[in-house]
Amino acid sequence: MRLAASLLACVTLAAQAQLKPMSDAELGAVRGQGLFTVSNSSLNGFDFTRIGLDADVTLSANLYQMRMGEYTWAARNGGGADLDIGALQFGRSDAGDARRLVQITNPYFEFVYRDTATAGVREVIGMRLGFDGIAGDVGMRIATLSGALRIDGGAAGVVDTLNDPGGGKRWDGTCATCTLSLSQVGAVTAGDANGPSRDFWIAVLKAPVQFPSAPGMPALTTAQAGVWLNWRDKLTALTVNGALPPNLPPGR
Repeated sequence: MRLAASLLACVTLAAQAQLKPMSDAELGAVRGQGLFTVSNSSLNGFDFTRIGLDADVTLSANLYQMRMGEYTWAARNGGGADLDIGALQFGRSDAGDARRLVQITNPYFEFVYRDTATAGVREVIGMRLGFDGIAGDVGMRIATLSGALRIDGGAAGVVDTLNDPGGGKRWDGTCATCTLSLSQVGAVTAGDANGPSRDFWIAVLKAPVQFPSAPGMPALTTAQAGVWLNWRDKLTALTVNGALPPNLPPGR
């Protein structure tokens, strides 16, 4: 009976509630934020719509045997794929709990489209997946990549797609003047004391596209058709002997 009386009292109170208008001052004091943010921009005849997950994410993950963009490209077929990645490990388990996780800021999807000769008809060119920021240790074993990549190896040298005469398309990470090859890099640290790395993304495109760069960042290299990886900001090599750090679950 007491439970029934309590429920009846709640219903009675709810029935008496009334909506009241809020003043401008009261509305100004209200703060809220949606889970997703949407923004639009344009550059060089292309339009871009970005959908961002306005959140900070911590990640520990191991990805193996990834091949993306498999098609024949006569100019430099390489391994037959734009990205041939044997391992990509977010976090490491051999350097304390603080290094187990990689911090990711605002993951986003961005769609690319442009007008066509037919009025009112737009053509989708492709999309990219990226992060506004990424900080932490990432193990990697990359055989071939298409993209814009720069890894500072200190005294060992620098891996930089700008040194590739082929423009970074299906590059195996070697060149005549390179002292450090991509195969020697087993892990990188993204970000430094000044903040996270700010330009990691992977695009899938059917035509070359110049993406807008983030505020305060240099202009991006034009992404080529196919699968294209971009990662150049605040990226330093952890190992230059090809060693891949372990990334095991806690307790193992």
